Amino acid sequence: MIDKLHYISQETENISHLDAINKTLIAGAKWIQLRVKNKPEDVILDLAIKANALCKTYGAKLIVNDHPLIAQKAEAYGLHLGLTDMPIAEARSIVGEKMIIGGTANTFEHIKQRVAEGADYIGLGPYRFTKTKQNLSPIIGLEGYETIMEQVSIAGISTPIIAIGGIEPDDIPLIMKAGVYGVAVSGALTNADDPLSVINEIYDIML
Repeated sequence: MIDKLHYISQETENISHLDAINKTLIAGAKWIQLRVKNKPEDVILDLAIKANALCKTYGAKLIVNDHPLIAQKAEAYGLHLGLTDMPIAEARSIVGEKMIIGGTANTFEHIKQRVAEGADYIGLGPYRFTKTKQNLSPIIGLEGYETIMEQVSIAGISTPIIAIGGIEPDDIPLIMKAGVYGVAVSGALTNADDPLSVINEIYDIML
C-alpha cells in the first residue's frame, strides 16, 4: 500500500538527513524518501542503511532516490527514479520484482511512459519552484495538475500519482481536488517547529 503522504529528506545548515528523517518519523510519517545529492555512493549507502533502521523502528517505509544498488544493499522498501536516471526496467532487473519503484513525471506523456515502464507510483511535479532540486523541470502549477489529471482520468490510468515540488499544507486541498492520489513534501516538514501538527493536518485534508 502506497502512503498518501511522502516525506522527501533534505539536509540543511541546521539538520542532517538522518535527524530530519527521525524528526518526521517521531511525528508519524510513514513513507520516507532518502534523497541525497552530490555525495559519494558509500556515504549514501551508509545513510540508507541507517535510515532504513530508523524507518523499521517506527513501522515506516524507506524509499531510496536514484540508486538501485544502494536500495538493494540497504534492503529498502522502494526506489525512486528521476526522468534522467536509469530506466525502470533496468533498475527492476537489479532490485527484483518485489521492490516498489516510483518514477518522476512532468507531463502527461511522461505519465504514460512511466505506466508503460511499470512504475508502481508516479511523482508528478514540480508544483512550484523549489530550492531542494537542481535542474528543475517546468513548473506545473494547479491548472497544470487539473489538466493532466483530467487526461489521466480519460485514459483510465490507475497508477497512484503523487504531487511534488514546493508543496505547503495550504496548497493540498486544491491539489487533492485535482485528482492526485497524494502529496510529497520536504521543507514543510523539515523546517516545521511542530511536525506532528503538520502531518496530522495533511492526513486530515487527504482523508
